[in-house]
Amino acid sequence: MDIKEIYMDADALLEGHFKLSSGNHSQYYLQSAKVLEDPKTVKLLADELAKQIRASGLKIDTVCAPALGGLIAGFALAQALDCRSIFAERVNGEMSIRRGFEIKEGERVLMCEDIITTGGSAMEAARVVKSLGGVIVGVAALANRGFCKRENSNLVTKANCKLPQDIPFFALEDFTFEIHSPDTCPLCKDGSEAIKPGSRGN
Repeated sequence: MDIKEIYMDADALLEGHFKLSSGNHSQYYLQSAKVLEDPKTVKLLADELAKQIRASGLKIDTVCAPALGGLIAGFALAQALDCRSIFAERVNGEMSIRRGFEIKEGERVLMCEDIITTGGSAMEAARVVKSLGGVIVGVAALANRGFCKRENSNLVTKANCKLPQDIPFFALEDFTFEIHSPDTCPLCKDGSEAIKPGSRGN
């Protein structure tokens, strides 16, 4: 399965001048929502990701996804793994698990995102899961931005990766794009203005 081709066919691999949620700039941006608007593609990707997870022997009771980006991927992965699906959401700027969702003491939870960059949002939601008695057994995503080393990848974990090293991280593909701080960005020096796409921008 060529994940990069799937993203390109869905016009989800954008090229331009983008301001990332970290504040840094990049010439490329992954817009997974464009991939996730096609239910058949979502099922295909979730089934492939579930295949990796099953092969590892990991035992999972529940998939938890941070809203909004991870919602569709998390639900599809839970369906593929035949387990429960819940989500965390921001309330007054902080991650929270509500809407009647309960987590039992010792419940084995897999965190799921559409894309993992440093893993900050996933770990923020994971802390809430742990505070309710859950055990984080792994992290999964459709795409990996290359800061964290996933299973079956030769990438080296970068210093800004926030995922714990003692649990597995599963993803379908690594997308490693060059990233610049605003004061050293060559695109800015060429006179173009960075736009901020995605759930925290337009």
